[in-house]
Amino acid sequence: MFNTNGARRAALGAASAALIALSLTACGEKENSGTPGAGPTVTAAADSALAGKVPDAIKADGVIKVGTDSTYAPAEFLDADGKTVVGFDVELFNAVAQKLGLKAEYESAPFDAILPGVDSAKYEIGVSSFTINAERLKSVNMVSYFSAGTQWVTKAGNAAKIDIENACGKKIAVQTGTVQFDDITARSKKCTTGGKPAITIDQYQAQSDATAAVFSGKNDAMLADSPVGAYAVKQSNGSLELVGEIYESAPYGYAVKKDQTVFAEVLKEAVQAVIADGSYQTALKKWGVEGGAITSSALNPAN
Repeated sequence: MFNTNGARRAALGAASAALIALSLTACGEKENSGTPGAGPTVTAAADSALAGKVPDAIKADGVIKVGTDSTYAPAEFLDADGKTVVGFDVELFNAVAQKLGLKAEYESAPFDAILPGVDSAKYEIGVSSFTINAERLKSVNMVSYFSAGTQWVTKAGNAAKIDIENACGKKIAVQTGTVQFDDITARSKKCTTGGKPAITIDQYQAQSDATAAVFSGKNDAMLADSPVGAYAVKQSNGSLELVGEIYESAPYGYAVKKDQTVFAEVLKEAVQAVIADGSYQTALKKWGVEGGAITSSALNPAN
């Protein structure tokens, strides 16, 4: 039921400090995958009418418990203290929660464990760059708030001669449980059907590990959501480069339980409210991802 397809260490040698911050992982809660966006924290004023629509079970303690995979800079990752979850996804959802009179509390989890956690009520919402697709909509309600596509990344100079339309025989990194895994699996099947070598697909639990694998040369390239790929290249100080164009753009969505339709509707209204008051655009611009802005939120949109 919980097919979440759609989003540990690598020895990097003398890597630059910027890329170490981006891609190395450490034990326990010491994951750090990027640098915070510049500028003041974005906030939004509570809307009493919207807050009044939040189901009692969710607003009773004034807190909404969020499941997130904190390895996906610049969307969600751990700050330098190794504990605080930051990123454009986080800052934007904090504003949405504030609009509903709630405080968001984040719990880091593996990406492919979040939707089952939402269904079991371990989390009241999943905020983790989830691409909205038909498979996910079978198990959760999803409220759109951003748009992203897939982007390929390789080492600067493209010595591996990566062609996104013909990666047969290459070693490609993806994060477990993401739409990119489905994408590269289909491409590999096309290779073998055409009599060409299969693509070697390496799955990583953390996106930062996939990035590190490309930097170290273990993998020839990686696939990631477009803002994540662009951020990796920006943080690499010239060590990585983008390959090809962004494709298959689709909305990201907040995930709530399938039986929480009332809350999902209110959540959609809250996203629309932060778009209207400008805090939405401020948050995205702070992190340099305003290219993925939407003008209207939707509940369970069809792709």
